[in-house]
Amino acid sequence: MTTYGPHSPHPLSRMRTELVWEGKYDEYGNRREVDVAGLAMPLQKIETIDEPRSRAEAQGSLFDEAKAHRDDFRNRLIWGDNKLVMASLLEEFKGAIDLIYIDPPFDVGADFTASVAIGDLKETVTKDQSILELVAYRDTWGRGTDSYAQMVFERLLLMRELLSETGSIYVHCDYRVNSLLRFILMEIFGAQNFRNEIVWQRTNAHVEAGQYRRIHETIYFFTKSESYTWHPPSIGFSDAQLKRYRKDEQVRLYTCQDLTGERKNEVVPHCWTVWQRS
Repeated sequence: MTTYGPHSPHPLSRMRTELVWEGKYDEYGNRREVDVAGLAMPLQKIETIDEPRSRAEAQGSLFDEAKAHRDDFRNRLIWGDNKLVMASLLEEFKGAIDLIYIDPPFDVGADFTASVAIGDLKETVTKDQSILELVAYRDTWGRGTDSYAQMVFERLLLMRELLSETGSIYVHCDYRVNSLLRFILMEIFGAQNFRNEIVWQRTNAHVEAGQYRRIHETIYFFTKSESYTWHPPSIGFSDAQLKRYRKDEQVRLYTCQDLTGERKNEVVPHCWTVWQRS
């Protein structure tokens, strides 16, 4: 019979708090790694936008030939499953990305196939769901929230590899998955690198009977390390925005808006104060 004590602790005493879902570990209890080697693929260039006038037509002085990048690269707009894309970018950009902002699926169970009008609006083209949307919204793997958690977990792991040591990541979500994403982010980036929870509040919301109105979304701010780059927001209000506000006796700006998401004929004004940055 094994006797447990300070020099022979019970295995359960060493367990840590962890979010576990089906698919996170294999049948032997080992963490499933992202198979980056099996995902990486060459990117196919479809169009180069930043071209000098000598190589492509341009509107006015939109493209400056003297400043054009002769290597055909400044930024890349890439269409595809971001898991495959990030795996393909790792060789070139591992540890080199300073900022990532993502607005992942909210696990709403919706079909995001869309028809997009083109030209004079007389013709339309249908955009089918991407692989990511299929996985997130239709639960292709048949494991519900477990599928969603694994999908996000794998991609956040790749994002951490791409981030520089001074890099930051902002993850936009809503009430459906914010608690799930918060724990996944803390596991990947560490609780010590959780910088802030930003609440994006709306003044209107879809009305559903029998419940409070959902009038905010969440943005989680994490960093790769404790030594991160930070630029304080410094954009002031435009003249058009300032016209919507009033001034109190201390010359502070404020406005009255409904913060409950009620219908217009049910509005109860609520006031809040804002300050314009110099």
